[in-house]
Amino acid sequence: MKALVLEATDGLKSAVVKDIDPPTPKAGEVLVAVKAAGLNHRELWITRGQYPGMVAAPFSMGCDAAGVVESVGEGVDEQRIGEEVVLYPGLNWGPDPRFPAANFATLGMPGPGTIAEKIAVQAASALPKPAHLSFDQAAAIGLAGLTAWRGLFTKGGLKSGEKLLVTGIGGGVALFALQFAAKTGAQVFVTSGSEQTIARALTMGAQAGFNYKDESWRKALPKASGGIDVVFDGAPASAYPNYGRALSIGARVVVYGSTGGMQFNVNAPELFLKNISVVGTNIGNLDEFKSMLSFLAQNRLEPLIERSYPLAAATAALSFLQDEHQLGKIIITTG
Repeated sequence: MKALVLEATDGLKSAVVKDIDPPTPKAGEVLVAVKAAGLNHRELWITRGQYPGMVAAPFSMGCDAAGVVESVGEGVDEQRIGEEVVLYPGLNWGPDPRFPAANFATLGMPGPGTIAEKIAVQAASALPKPAHLSFDQAAAIGLAGLTAWRGLFTKGGLKSGEKLLVTGIGGGVALFALQFAAKTGAQVFVTSGSEQTIARALTMGAQAGFNYKDESWRKALPKASGGIDVVFDGAPASAYPNYGRALSIGARVVVYGSTGGMQFNVNAPELFLKNISVVGTNIGNLDEFKSMLSFLAQNRLEPLIERSYPLAAATAALSFLQDEHQLGKIIITTG
């Protein structure tokens, strides 16, 4: 079968579409014929070797996908054959719902990747695809949607009527955060370096947007919002100094990435006098994934897709993500 395989961790040149042996479902697994897979910036970072010690190349790439159950392993109900599913991207979360176990991992590193014609996964990780979504749309959900869901609601405790700041709204995680929060009844404020992206965010439910290239946004935010209750931030090194003073008493700052720098300064008196919490988050557990899918189905939310590519052009899709991506998810169709 065809799959996108990373043969070495020295950049995009080592990601190639090639033939590999098809998987056979083991006991407790299902074999899924992948219809569409989603790309994340994680794939770019993997090609650059930014996960040292995690796994040795070669391996198939990708952790997001939707498809159809083709066959089942021992102990799995054969009636699942033909079921349209979306895949939970995690492996081995562990017993504590608060955080993943030390051996937690994801599909596509070190597990087999989803950017392939077929993949075998634990039966419990193949969830019914929301009926209102196409395979392309369902494939866009996984990692980005789950990271946003856990960050906002499990870690951030976001409630209806609260004021949320989402930084870097062009990214897939940030877009899901905007969609989830707006549908929940929160007031959402966003940042971006693109006026076009801000304008699109306003059509998706944002109250206001701020161009982070304009230093005056640090003064405009508190005036427009009256104070921020929750921040969902993937670039705290550059963003936190600009929104710190806009935080309300009891605000929660949820950090899910480190774009732009590994460290950021926090004003300690501001932190403790306002009782502000700063928490980290990444991905989420299977129960959270189920809750997110239910929310998507109930509210008929649809992820924004920027562009789709066939599997044969998967390397071109990676290049687009690296050099031209603006707003929405990039999908690779495989069937």
